Amino acid sequence: MDLDHFLPYRLSVLSNRVSSAIARVYSERYALSVTEWRVMAVLGRFPGLSANEVAQRTAMDKVAVSRAVARLTEAGRLERDTHDDDRRRSVLRLSPDGYKIYDEVAPMALAFEQRLLAGIESAERDALFRLLDRLDELEMQAEAEMAADKR
Repeated sequence: MDLDHFLPYRLSVLSNRVSSAIARVYSERYALSVTEWRVMAVLGRFPGLSANEVAQRTAMDKVAVSRAVARLTEAGRLERDTHDDDRRRSVLRLSPDGYKIYDEVAPMALAFEQRLLAGIESAERDALFRLLDRLDELEMQAEAEMAADKR
């Protein structure tokens, strides 16, 4: 297997490198792990999700999300409430302390992204994001086909 031309490997390595570079900024200053920041980033943008919904949005393991939620809640960075329509379902929101961190880290993450993408022309950037959207669609389709084959 030629890993240099194996898309899942290339995407994973690049994702890990980019995440690690950004993590250096917030891990030292706020003692956040990559998983914890991803949970905070999603809840900063989409407050009121359940832990399962966070896991779905991030494609992270439910156990990893659950552990991150527990650490963030214990640290006072997340608040857990019950859903208005379904009292059995808990929803998560950033606490005031969590929003303070989010409001400081998000611009740093965006600045890193700008620095990363600065060497790519606008048209190439647009094409990159179109390709990523298309790959996302194709991955879901392939996953559904594999699940159907198992039946």
